[in-house]
Order: sequence, then C-alpha cells, then structure tokens
Amino acid sequence: MAYRRTENVVRRLAARHDAILAAAAALAAEAGINAVQIAPVAERAGIAAGTVYRYFPSKTDLVAALVASVSERELGAMRRAADAAPGPLSALAAALTTFAARALESRKLAFALIAEPVDAETHNARRAYREAIARELETRLAAAMTRGSLPGQDLRIAAPALIGALCEGLIGPLAAPADEAPAMRDAVQTLTLFALRAVGVVDAHARGLVVQTALPARERSA
Repeated sequence: MAYRRTENVVRRLAARHDAILAAAAALAAEAGINAVQIAPVAERAGIAAGTVYRYFPSKTDLVAALVASVSERELGAMRRAADAAPGPLSALAAALTTFAARALESRKLAFALIAEPVDAETHNARRAYREAIARELETRLAAAMTRGSLPGQDLRIAAPALIGALCEGLIGPLAAPADEAPAMRDAVQTLTLFALRAVGVVDAHARGLVVQTALPARERSA
C-alpha cells in the first residue's frame, strides 16, 4: 500500500521549504549571494544541515530556488503595477518604477541576485532572474511600440540595456547613496525618467509619466 502524505505533513514540509528559502534570502541580503551555503542557511533556519540537503541537494540548487522565489515575487509586483496602468506607456513606467523602488529598498539582496561577482555555477543559477526581468520589460516595450507610442527598436537590445542602467544607477558600486526616503524617491524617479527617454519617449511626456506614476508600497513576504 502506497504511503500518502496527510495534509498536515504536506503543510509542514512546505513550511520548512519556505523557512529554508527565507533563511537563504536573509543571508544574501546581509552578506551577499556567496554567503548562501548549506550550513549557515541551516543554522539560520534552525534546522539540521542534513534536512536542508533533503530539499536542496547542493548549494547551486538552493541558489536556483532562491532566485526563482525572488523572481516570482518581484515579477508579480511589476506585473500588478503595470496591469493597473491606463495605457502601455504608463504600464512601462509603472513596471520600471516598481522594479527600481523594490531593488533600491532591498539593495543588498538585489545586488546579490543580479550583479555580485560569483562563480560560474552560481552565475548560471541566478541568470534566470535577469532574463525574466528582461522578458517582462520587452513585453511592455512591445505593447507601447504596437500602439505607436515608441519608435521602432530592437527590443532584444533595449530591454537588457534598461536593466543594466537601472542596476548600475541604483545598486551597483557606482550608485549614489540613497538611504533616506526622499533620496530613494528621487533616485527611482531619475532612473525611470532616464529609461523612458532612452527608449524614445519625448522629454515632456516622460516627465509627465514619472510624475503620474506612484512609488509602490513594499509588499512584505513571509
């Protein structure tokens, strides 16, 4: 007779899985992606290292799961903001602002999952995050182009270029300090304006979009 997990067992396993990922995210936010190792994650989660290995056979598997978890959360926030906008250019501005604001508020974690120097295996594991963001921005750019709101351009180049500008301007080693709310707001609006101008939105319209786009409230996750 095959063993069937009870609902309580399933919930307990899911809760432990989530606790491991939460511990990994906390370590990445504090000390970088290279700090995400099985032993310290287990200690942070309050469980045995062997238990972590049951869920994630290697550090690379753990990093990949962390990237997938963060990607789902951040892309969800971008999409909700963009989908609530009244038009394709407003949607693009909302997506850019949301990504920028959330990356800046969790600057160390964003840097860890996007730009921190890492080994080849970790780089490959977290590449999916950048690719997913690029696809989302490409979708928003394409919608605006189809409407005739943007000039024709190669979106396979434009979308990754926007990510590069946002990351370098907000969380890279050359980014200006932005620890207080006014400075964070100004940084997000400046980068959003830069991005809109870069893809061909005329200055007056770009400024209007930035003014109309509200900065998102941070959605806390368990």
